[in-house]
Amino acid sequence: MAYFLELYQDHLALEKGLSANTLRAYLADVRAFTRFLAANGVTEPADVDAACLRRYLRELHRRSQCAATQARKLSALRGYFRFLHHDGLVPGDPTEEVELPKRGRRLPAVLSRPEVERLLAAVDPAVRLGKRDRAFLELLYATGVRVSELIRIGLGDLDPREGFVSVRGKGDKERVVPVGRRALAAVEIYLREERPLLNRGRGRRVLLLNWRGGPLSRMGAWKIIRRNARQAGISKPIGPHTFRHTFATHLLEGGADLRAVQEMLGHADISTTQIYTHLDRTYLKQVHRSFHPRG
Repeated sequence: MAYFLELYQDHLALEKGLSANTLRAYLADVRAFTRFLAANGVTEPADVDAACLRRYLRELHRRSQCAATQARKLSALRGYFRFLHHDGLVPGDPTEEVELPKRGRRLPAVLSRPEVERLLAAVDPAVRLGKRDRAFLELLYATGVRVSELIRIGLGDLDPREGFVSVRGKGDKERVVPVGRRALAAVEIYLREERPLLNRGRGRRVLLLNWRGGPLSRMGAWKIIRRNARQAGISKPIGPHTFRHTFATHLLEGGADLRAVQEMLGHADISTTQIYTHLDRTYLKQVHRSFHPRG
């Protein structure tokens, strides 16, 4: 009770509209900090100062937690103390005096265009669920949506005539994303020839169904990708987010505007999208080294 965690949980769930997974992650980071405070004799958040936060970061470093993990935990604490300060529960926000740990920016893994073509061609539409798998993979690459967004797409969210799909992203924000002709064709075949066989009234009008007729799960999505990547002979580790990175990278390689890519990905901040410009430069450098006579 001394740390107002129940109030903060209500704030995150009701006012911020965070998903259950994100909510659990934020609270876990805050609770880990309160345990550190209790072990060091600090009983109330009002007694926390910048020096206390820096000691906590040093403790995380001592436990060999990487800079990215430290930055994530401090970011969670910033949200927590801003809430407490805004509601008058603490006199100030001690996190304002603490800098985020510096971390190297990792470039996300992407598939090359030939790898994408190989992966999509590896799907056999003649086998059971093959048409579903093809529609799933085509949509994932064509739209760049998160897998959590894709598995929630309903039958009424797709407009094949206009070539758009309505997607609900983080914070339940809705955006409209274009869908290419090939993906629409794959979805049409799946809807006509396979979904009626899967549908047993448990699909809640969700577009993509599993073999039992219910909505496709995140784990089911991972299995589709792993199975077809293996069939395509792609050995690099890939997952649903690889398609999102690939989508953005291929658009920028083709000359797409950064703001347009930001809109399609549903990024609130364009700096999140800018990582793909760095990735694009890395790709261009590799091409230069490979093909220029003096590369």
